[in-house]
Amino acid sequence: MIPIIAILFATQGDSAAGHAIGVGAILGAPFMLSTLAMFVTGVAVLIVGRRRPTGDVMPVDTVVLAHDMRYVGIAYAIAIGAAFLPLDPAWLKWIVAIVLLGIYAWYVKGHFEADPSVDAEDLAPLRFRHLDPGHTEDPAAPPRLRIVNIQVLAALGCIVAGAYFFVGSVEHLATSFGLDEALLALVIAPIATELPEKFNSVIWVRQGKDTLAMGNITGAMVFQSTIPTVVALLFASDAWHFTDGSRLAFASAGIAFLSSALIFIPMARAGRLTGRRLLVGGAFYLVYLVAVVAALAGMV
Repeated sequence: MIPIIAILFATQGDSAAGHAIGVGAILGAPFMLSTLAMFVTGVAVLIVGRRRPTGDVMPVDTVVLAHDMRYVGIAYAIAIGAAFLPLDPAWLKWIVAIVLLGIYAWYVKGHFEADPSVDAEDLAPLRFRHLDPGHTEDPAAPPRLRIVNIQVLAALGCIVAGAYFFVGSVEHLATSFGLDEALLALVIAPIATELPEKFNSVIWVRQGKDTLAMGNITGAMVFQSTIPTVVALLFASDAWHFTDGSRLAFASAGIAFLSSALIFIPMARAGRLTGRRLLVGGAFYLVYLVAVVAALAGMV
């Protein structure tokens, strides 16, 4: 939602700043997921591993995770490759956008066919259920669709409002301190949005649901490599372009690829994943963060 708001609605006449914030947020999500989110999950595995007979060896379905990461590698490589296309003709990037949409649709189709059931036990009760008069008569009955729709619309409204104020704050900070909007959004946006949600992975690791914990990250990486990128390709193609000024921002993609490779290629070869291996992501995040802070401070 942040890229959509930044690129389409929250520019206040300055489309370049909005586009830069949107692109920074888009690049920041796969970067954070492949580095900091992996590190946080790895720390959780090491802590929980003290009580496990297998230690920090994660009981995960490596086939499922490798499947997700193949989609990430293909989709994100195509998305980043589009940044090297010429600005004209614009339809070249539209073709890439269609390809990315097709990749994500095929990915979702495959998961639904592999596991069409939904584990309702993992779902929290509907928060707006008290608005349904029939709830008191039969608390065990499924909530009516109208109540579900009300909660979804209310949540979506909160997300849109939060994204609008977030984008405005990033633009204000960048203007006030003379910072690069894309780099600022790249660092701040995923910490404010993706990282809190990824603490679900920590909870699932504590519950012994390691495949679910890692799938929460790899599935998000597939989504972030495709759908938000489509928004940039269609509506901010001028900003989704590799230049000297955007070199450091797009370098985050290289970090994401390298971190993912060092974590998942050994997993695919050995058929197992350890919490210690996930800590690699933290080192990559720290190195890139130092580079970004130095760039924002005008040191490089």
